[in-house]
Amino acid sequence: MAGALPDGEPVPVDGSLPIEAVAGAGRNGFGVYVHVPFCASRCGYCDFNTYTASELGGGASREGYADTVLSELKLAQNTINPEKVDTVFVGGGTPTLLGADDLGRILEGIDQAWGLADGAEVTTEANPESVDLDYLRRLRRNGFTRISLGMQSASPAVLRILDRQHTAGRAPRAALEAREAGFEHVNLDLIYGTPGETADDFAASLRTVIDAGVDHVSAYALIVEDGTRMAARMRRGELPYPEDDVAADRYLAAEAALSEAGFSWYEVSNWATSEAGRCRHNLLYWTGADWWGLGPGAHSHVGGVRWWNVKHPATYAKRLADGASPGQAREMLTDDDRRVEDIMLRVRLSDGIPLARVDQRGAEQALEDGLLVPGAYGKGQLILNLRGRLLADAVIRDVV
Repeated sequence: MAGALPDGEPVPVDGSLPIEAVAGAGRNGFGVYVHVPFCASRCGYCDFNTYTASELGGGASREGYADTVLSELKLAQNTINPEKVDTVFVGGGTPTLLGADDLGRILEGIDQAWGLADGAEVTTEANPESVDLDYLRRLRRNGFTRISLGMQSASPAVLRILDRQHTAGRAPRAALEAREAGFEHVNLDLIYGTPGETADDFAASLRTVIDAGVDHVSAYALIVEDGTRMAARMRRGELPYPEDDVAADRYLAAEAALSEAGFSWYEVSNWATSEAGRCRHNLLYWTGADWWGLGPGAHSHVGGVRWWNVKHPATYAKRLADGASPGQAREMLTDDDRRVEDIMLRVRLSDGIPLARVDQRGAEQALEDGLLVPGAYGKGQLILNLRGRLLADAVIRDVV
């Protein structure tokens, strides 16, 4: 399970927000995130706020979860009134452990509360073994437009090290089934740099996602989080720690294979075959828009106010049953906070950020170090080149 949530000031019992935050809600776009905290088993690298049946305890269940989320939605509806909902993203955990009709009821509730925009993007995450063609068809009928499947690797050995439950061939088959079910937009997630993974293993994973016919690929370097089973195994010497040079080689391999197959990067860890295939919900996060996060541990941001819900599903359910906000704490972002976050996120995008919004000396140094696109720099825009993407965190530190 995830670590402790940050400190902050108390959230009002009714969840109310400052007038100035409410007045601007959704002005730059509005999304809804729904957190589903249930998993059939725990992956060794995962520190998300998720719970297996044995970890859940009393006071919370999958069966009543949709109704609990709809209770928070009612509170949210009484708090803000954005013009429309541009995107919905259901994440986890494993959202598809809930019935497709339960996910559909939550989506219908969002539409009734705030109204889905015409052409709204509606995504759910799924583990490959948690869906089949019939389930995917029901999801599509219930209004979902996009699905993100956690593939991680095509190597059985790597999947075992990650404690994944699906077989190596299940993820691409699930992607093909999603297409058959009517999903135009399908993502496959990869993790690279797992101990024991070879260059050939990762090359096979890249071929698999390309051959699956998806229009989006996310690829992330393995991060070993304290408190996870994998971190404990590494401390005991059972597994070697990831190596930065290996991660860089894997990233270069991903860029080469995906670009040759017609994908283009639009964020350091994300590639799509077209602008329509980009994840619009994540782009809302990355460009400073507003969103309401429903569910235990979910974070929200509206008009410069960020808050986060209590973590445990039972505590979350009890708060709502008592008619209170499930918010644990919140913070008011200063103008400088928002400026720094805007730089940290936009520098990672293929569109970059105007030079006028970053530290000039840092930008000049990044250009001198060969980390930026010179032509864009000459036009007043900071955009990372391939080498800069490998060193994105360093560039961000220099230009904040």
